[in-house]
Amino acid sequence: MADRPLRLGDVLDDYCPRCRLLLNHDVASLAEGQVARTTCRTCYDTHDYRHGQKPQRRGGRKKEEPRSLVDQVLAGMPMPPVTAAQPAESPAPEEADLRERAAPTVHRRGNLWAELERIRKK
Repeated sequence: MADRPLRLGDVLDDYCPRCRLLLNHDVASLAEGQVARTTCRTCYDTHDYRHGQKPQRRGGRKKEEPRSLVDQVLAGMPMPPVTAAQPAESPAPEEADLRERAAPTVHRRGNLWAELERIRKK
């Protein structure tokens, strides 16, 4: 049965643009022995035969690379005023290590911008 040519009213699978699914269709018209139009058996929409393939997506305009959330927040923040940082004496490595373990790091508001820049560079 599969070797005979298609005739009007035969059922085949095709992509329905109205339903946006691959569904059963009836052959609605033939042109030179090839299927030209089909009718969806679900929504009864008649359309050109699409050979069971979905249409290509439209290109549309190209979007820029999505920025990370940190970059978006930093872009909306004003630049901090430039202040001269005074170098602090660094304690011995053992003392500094003990201090970091003993107390959690408390960030002052002035260091927020520097902290965000440090995170962004990682």
